[in-house]
Amino acid sequence: MPDPIVTLIVPGRDIESFAPAAIASLQAQTEPRWRAILIDDGSVDATGDVFAGAAASDSRFEFVRHGASRGLGAARNIGIDRVDTEFLGFLDGDDELTPIALERLSGTLAETGSDFIAGAYVRTRPHGHGYVPGRVQPWTSAATDPARLRTDIFDHPAASANIVAWSKISRTDLWTDLRFPEGISYEDQIVAQQMYTRARSFDVIPDVVVHWRIRADGTSITQSRDQLPVLLDYLAALRGGIRVLREAGAHAAVTARLDLILAMDMAPLQEIAAVHPDPAYAAEVQAFLDELRALPEFRDAHPDPDLATALSW
Repeated sequence: MPDPIVTLIVPGRDIESFAPAAIASLQAQTEPRWRAILIDDGSVDATGDVFAGAAASDSRFEFVRHGASRGLGAARNIGIDRVDTEFLGFLDGDDELTPIALERLSGTLAETGSDFIAGAYVRTRPHGHGYVPGRVQPWTSAATDPARLRTDIFDHPAASANIVAWSKISRTDLWTDLRFPEGISYEDQIVAQQMYTRARSFDVIPDVVVHWRIRADGTSITQSRDQLPVLLDYLAALRGGIRVLREAGAHAAVTARLDLILAMDMAPLQEIAAVHPDPAYAAEVQAFLDELRALPEFRDAHPDPDLATALSW
């Protein structure tokens, strides 16, 4: 096999039914110069066996097992410490790369010399006995289409909407002093904004590079925001991302984030709060909304009231 140029860090916990598709999506890449670190984060199902089997049959995979769950942030950080290639990226073990993902991401990054590149992604939803991909959602399209090379967060503030770790490939040296927070959910949101504000330049391309699975059983973190601890982590991530942008002076990016948060996050959270049995839930949602209204950038926010309908795509 050719020497790898990019390492994918693939954590997973209790995803035995989805992990084979994630593994197959790596093996189907048109860019063959990759390796992947498969990290079983304390699964109680057969996820570890699936990962171990992949590593036994394909030398491009390395397998790491946690005896007990340490969380997605910790799993990713362990993977980062093992990377020895020029580029690194992430793929959650229940999602799938599109076949051209690594070719387009690493190829563009090699040409431009930017610190990282972000591509588009779509949600895949249950349909019949399988999953089908939807359309690129408007905030993702605004962040990635048209292609912009060697840009930054000041010239392209809408990029701040692309906050997921697995839509990007980075130069490994960008991660010298950058790690995911551990022990919380939504660990990638603050890190994404740190990437945007630290990068000398980054690239965006409209190519769909990941199919993000919305699980039929509703067990993913993004499907659990009616739980107060999950809400607290979620609001902390939103606050942290805004703080990173504000401290960098990226005020247009803060406004862009407010537009999306107000249009897409607040209404569903307020609906949950209205019927939630714990009054602390409603109090946290209201306190967060009050904080947003107190920001100077709030005056320039113009959320699209119709944008939330795109969540059903």
